[in-house]
Amino acid sequence: MQITASTASLTVDDVAASQRFFTTHLGYTEQAAAEGFASLTRDDAAVDIVLLARGTEVLPSGQRDQRASDLMLTFTTTGLEAEEKRLRSEGVEVTMPLREEPRGERLFQVTAPKGVIVQVVEWVTPSAPEET
Repeated sequence: MQITASTASLTVDDVAASQRFFTTHLGYTEQAAAEGFASLTRDDAAVDIVLLARGTEVLPSGQRDQRASDLMLTFTTTGLEAEEKRLRSEGVEVTMPLREEPRGERLFQVTAPKGVIVQVVEWVTPSAPEET
């Protein structure tokens, strides 16, 4: 199998609100849209996003009433502090403040409409353990 692109499909209650979040705050652009559907993309390595309205008949009957939950989209970037500051200045609630994990991962989280967690990560050289 040769994968030529990756797309996360999210079933959401409000396609327009979710689309505004991803285009306004995370730099996505609309690739295609119709009633209850939006396809979003970026010019970099980010995964494409398809937003589908909950209840749409395009989905199999057992999936129509489900919504995106317990899902986290993670984007790796540089300049993490600046990104967190920018999102805060745009009115986005930071639901997990910037922190650094011992393994060298610096991250923060925001939450898109209706609960999709967006984690923004920057990898740094882990701090050496203190000698005693």
